Order: sequence, then structure tokens, then C-alpha cells
Amino acid sequence: MTRAYHDDRPLLARQRLYDHQRPRYDLPGMVLDQVGDREGVWLDVGCGNGKYLHRIRAERPQARAVGLDLSTTMLTTPVRPAVCADAARLPVHTGSVQVVLGMHMLYHLADPDQALAGMARVLEPEGVLVVSTNARSDKAELDGWWARAAADVLGTAVGPRRVKLSASFPAEEAADRVATHFAEVKEIDLDGTIEVDTPAPILKHYASYRAWSHQVHVPFEQTLSRVEHLLRQELEDGPLRITTHQKMVIAHHSRPTQTLAEGSGG
Repeated sequence: MTRAYHDDRPLLARQRLYDHQRPRYDLPGMVLDQVGDREGVWLDVGCGNGKYLHRIRAERPQARAVGLDLSTTMLTTPVRPAVCADAARLPVHTGSVQVVLGMHMLYHLADPDQALAGMARVLEPEGVLVVSTNARSDKAELDGWWARAAADVLGTAVGPRRVKLSASFPAEEAADRVATHFAEVKEIDLDGTIEVDTPAPILKHYASYRAWSHQVHVPFEQTLSRVEHLLRQELEDGPLRITTHQKMVIAHHSRPTQTLAEGSGG
């Protein structure tokens, strides 16, 4: 993990692919709408390059937004205050946090459910958890293009799939797994279509998984080169399209009161 996120370039490559998605989802804005104007501590677990922290601090200045990430190099000055720690063992007092975020990060952990238990522990009784993840069918086109390229490189009829980190915490299971730790859970679908007229953003997305190249059982750079060739062929028939399927899950320890629900904007 620390090698994969030595800096934020791989993360940025994955984030920027969504610049080409329609509809566009303002995920930090959606989080703020769901959480409302809560004061106190907001803990962004797996904060990365601070995409959510920046918006929280700008629009909820009354809150104390703290980042947490395992990679020290990701915790740059703009991200701080932040804590370098393992998301599976949160160094936070029980019931001391009003908001916990786990945005597209639980699938990086060996045991996402252990991390969810920790998030539930640190939240105060009226606190709220917001997590997000990808569905098994998310970006299926990327799976297909990679498998075709890998088959060509290996000289086989079928090639191995690309690295798909979210398989350990897919959107199809997310709400049920969160519900084992929280009394009130709801989910929001985040579906869309990415369309590009150049292979560059897709190739950067593939390349961002280089740190996991040992898992794909095919020469990574050679396959990446073959993918580029296939994508340029596909572009002869029009723009490249990728379908996205993701979910945001919002959870409370107890059923929110009507007043709280109205105040949250949810």
C-alpha cells in the first residue's frame, strides 16, 4: 500500500478519469449534503491527497477535519492536520468523532469489516458514517480491453483480468456489511458513462495499478502497450465509452430524528 501510494500520481490518474463522466458527481458536495452542519471532529480515513478534506475545511469551518492515511508521503502540508495510521486500528478514542468518511478505501484493507467496526466504535451516538465503493460490474469495458491485450501478449484465447481492488468490498455487499455495525443505513447509486476521444486518460488509469502488477500474471508494460494499440483501433469506430457503477452508503448508530434528517440535507 505505501509503495502504491508513495505519491498521489496514481490516485490522481484514477480520479481524473471521472472528469470525463456524465453525469458528473460532486462527491465531496454530496457528503456535505448528507452530513449537514455537524461540528466536532470529522475523520477522513484513507484521506489520500485531501480531496474531501479541502472541501470540508472550506465549507464547514466550524468542524475540525482530520485526515488519516497509512502513507506518510500523502500527508503533505495541505492535507494536515492528519494522522499516519492503519485504518484497521484507528488510534482514536471511542465515541469521540461526529463524522467518519471511508471513501473508496475500504477495499484496500485485508479485513474491511474490521475497519467498519473501528469506525463504528469511534463515532459518537449521533454521528454519521459515509463510505463509497465500486460495483463488481464497474468499468467492465476496462476488464475486457485488458483481458484482450493480455491474451494477445500471452498467445492464449483468454487473458487474465486486470487488477480490480474493489472486489473485496463491492457495492453489491456494502450496505449489508455496514448494517452489521449500524442501525440505520441507506445507499445512493452513482452510475454514469465515461466517454473519451483519446486513449490517454484510460492508459493512465491502467498504469496507476503498476504497483500491483505482480497480481496480473502477465508482463505489465507489454500488456499496457498492447492495450494502447487496441484502444486506438476502437477509436476508429467512435469515442471510447466506459460504464461506471458505484454506491455511496450513509449510516447512523440509531434512526435519525426528523429534525436531524431535515438539518442534514439528506
